[in-house]
Amino acid sequence: MNVLIKDALILHKGSTHHRKKKDILISNGKIKKIDSGLKEEGKVIKGRRLMVSIGWFDMRANFSDPGLEHKEDIISGCNAAAAGGFTGVALLPNTKPAIQSKNDIGYILAKAKQCLPDIHPYGSVTRDNKGEEITEMIDQNAAGAVAFTDGEKPIWNTDIMSKSLLYVEKFKGLIINIPQEKWLNMLGHMHEGHTSTIIGTKGLPGIAEEIMIERDLRIVEYTGGKVHFSNISTAESVNLIRRAKRKGMDITCDIAAHQIAFTDADLIDFDTNLKVNPPFREKKDVKGLLKGLEDGTIDIITSSHSPQDIESKVLEFDHADFGITGLQTVYPILNSELGPNGWNIFLDKITINPRQRLGLPVPILEAGADANITVFDPTIEWTFDESSNQSKSLNSPFLGKELKGKVVAVFNNGKEKIFL
Repeated sequence: MNVLIKDALILHKGSTHHRKKKDILISNGKIKKIDSGLKEEGKVIKGRRLMVSIGWFDMRANFSDPGLEHKEDIISGCNAAAAGGFTGVALLPNTKPAIQSKNDIGYILAKAKQCLPDIHPYGSVTRDNKGEEITEMIDQNAAGAVAFTDGEKPIWNTDIMSKSLLYVEKFKGLIINIPQEKWLNMLGHMHEGHTSTIIGTKGLPGIAEEIMIERDLRIVEYTGGKVHFSNISTAESVNLIRRAKRKGMDITCDIAAHQIAFTDADLIDFDTNLKVNPPFREKKDVKGLLKGLEDGTIDIITSSHSPQDIESKVLEFDHADFGITGLQTVYPILNSELGPNGWNIFLDKITINPRQRLGLPVPILEAGADANITVFDPTIEWTFDESSNQSKSLNSPFLGKELKGKVVAVFNNGKEKIFL
């Protein structure tokens, strides 16, 4: 099948066509031609302000498979990822059972073979993600695990964090940690601050995140190795990482896209779809995150896709589970919060940077290359609702809302999905 993308602004620093408007002809999974005035043939994609980049990559998503397939599975997760513009996704190991052996890694890779997005499983650092016993990470690495993390749970045991860094150094592995001091966060439900005090809800203090970052930075100085801090949320966390980078430490970090869209004040009405971990913080923290995005301290933006069923969200706030289905709303959030030219800030953070950090090849946007691209338009307005949602779950504060900025098409693995 031939697909012609007309008059699209190409945005990829590695391409000779960067920042040029061109037609792109895709044939049988390959980029056949990139030129101006190409003759229309096959399916034609046109838009008011089309933009094209290499395929987007999400470094943090949970597809709930195996064991929690009523929330999501590999196939539905891949469909949501494609609709969100992602041609590559790295999966957290917080399933039942946890992804913690070579057989578990093999299960994910085998089930994902039919998908348009490339799926890359993380291996667990500790058995059942409990933080008590190190897994066989060498075996998981050999089976295809691209990095190691306890995912939605912090590596709280200091001895295990230290030993894990030494363990994966044998194969230059990456440890990913969500920085949270679990004892300070115990029984918390939202950011600890003015709003939590007013509504009488136990808080999750910013210092719990910052203490864990300081701990891990000291460990990296002691053991060597490389660490990625995932889902940071406070301005002081950005400052700590910025200073550490200036020392030349091998560290990176990411934020969830939704973290810049809300503050803790938005939880005044106890909307459980706004209950996330880490929680939405204060305005000063959002400003700190935006500064970190602009100056490059924050390397990567993720969806932090965390599907939950109705029974996990339609509850009293204190009893509801954390999480947002984030894959399909990443681009509208960035388009809204950073502006239609915000691609200058975010594009590398969802294309090149995550792949490089995980040691994965970066796609090429040139004639003759395999088509691994995302087509998007910042001007399209659309409604995220049950008909457009591709996830099995509906836990999103954007459900039923009109959004601006839409993914138009994705191409990868000889497949394409067009959303016009």
